[in-house]
Amino acid sequence: MFREAAEAPAVVARLLAANRDAAEALGAELRALKPRAVVTCARGSSDHAATYAKYLVETGTGVLTSSAALSVSSVYATEPQMEGVLYLAISQSGRSPDLLSAVEAAKRGGALVVALVNDETSPLAALADRVLPLHAGPERSVAATKSYIAALAAIAQLVAAWTRDDQLAAGLEALPQVLSQAWALDWSPAATRLKAAHNLYVLGRGVGFAVAQEAALKFKETCGLHAEAFSAAEVLHGPMALVTTGFPVLVFAQADETQASVLEMVRGLERRGADVLLAGGPPSDLLPTLAAHPVLEPIVRIQGFYRMANALSLARGHDPDRPPHLNKVTETV
Repeated sequence: MFREAAEAPAVVARLLAANRDAAEALGAELRALKPRAVVTCARGSSDHAATYAKYLVETGTGVLTSSAALSVSSVYATEPQMEGVLYLAISQSGRSPDLLSAVEAAKRGGALVVALVNDETSPLAALADRVLPLHAGPERSVAATKSYIAALAAIAQLVAAWTRDDQLAAGLEALPQVLSQAWALDWSPAATRLKAAHNLYVLGRGVGFAVAQEAALKFKETCGLHAEAFSAAEVLHGPMALVTTGFPVLVFAQADETQASVLEMVRGLERRGADVLLAGGPPSDLLPTLAAHPVLEPIVRIQGFYRMANALSLARGHDPDRPPHLNKVTETV
């Protein structure tokens, strides 16, 4: 996990260069197609990348974006009506049976299927109408790291090409260097504070919610630590009742329209006595962060998080590369 997460800057640089022409061509195709909706199809970490896609696509294009319930096709055998829909399938392996079943049904329903997949020889790549490879290389740790970051970068590159967002494109060009710097940041105080924890919340908002989901999953699978991810707005609707003195909360913030409300929520948590770990917002010696294009800052945040999660896993006596009861390819039907 440590070695693979450290490769993320090189992976992103390779992906951006290799996919540039394909992303530009697909962006032009989507501008002409004017899809009536976008449907994402993914499991696990890839589904958290799909959350990122939802916010980027909807804020960048105004096109309604939602996540497919894979069992609708794989278990209930229902054929969706997908004419005029962009179907975005995201996967590291491209081999999960329920994902493949959903993609097949989407194609029969008339969707344009685009696969963001790490294994270019996979059944998913063969099924898709268009493929944007993740170029992450072999990922042997069960916990996805570099392939997740690659998926986020690929989504941002596609949306930048689709919307012709020159500022986002420039931010992407700088991203590999920022990721390299983020890997060197010291988040070890968070590992110290969380070593004896039993439960925590992980919060984010907007594009940052995707990395809150991912961080919560990594706490569970690599650290044996129960963590729940919430939108920084949604946590106020019930989950806040569990926040008492000393309750740990990891908060991801980015410098966009959500930042003020997230920081206000942090102040409320602190008034309740929560043990708040903030990544983003005012400069912090506890969890130092780096600036980037606002929608790319969550990618920078999760890179710093991965190093800390690996250290926390070891400190809690776990093997981050071999979580119990888990496999690299999940054979969900």
